[in-house]
Amino acid sequence: MDWTTLLFSFQGRINRAKYWLVGLLNVAAWVVFGSIALIWLGGMETDNLFRFAGGALLIWAVAIALSIAGTWAFLATGVKRLHDRDKSGWWILLFWFGPGLSGGSNTAMADSGTNWVLSLIGLGIAIWGFVELGCLRGTRGPNRFGPDPLEPQGAVI
Repeated sequence: MDWTTLLFSFQGRINRAKYWLVGLLNVAAWVVFGSIALIWLGGMETDNLFRFAGGALLIWAVAIALSIAGTWAFLATGVKRLHDRDKSGWWILLFWFGPGLSGGSNTAMADSGTNWVLSLIGLGIAIWGFVELGCLRGTRGPNRFGPDPLEPQGAVI
């Protein structure tokens, strides 16, 4: 599987190692970007407002592009991990939005006394997603989403 397919396609299956590799690459990209941004903006003279504002605008544009690419790669690899577990890719919506929605409801109903229940639900969904995507082995052998990524191509079962 090439890098473009790995990072941006929602088709097929990937193993846990590739899932974690993409996560590590995403973190590394943000560390490198953040370091460059701090060095560049930290070294600018703030008395030249136009130059400083232009530099900050460029940093924001790159940050937005990196956020979009990182989110897309996260969703694509998450869907492929779900496929490896022989589950529909639509489950990613629960793992992506479930904890946040319960947190938002928690904030909206802070005085109702149910906020701790919603927090536990959100935490449970987050842990479930972590285990499902990052810890459990995929389906052995081929499934409806493709061949087993751990099985050498051309191997006979």
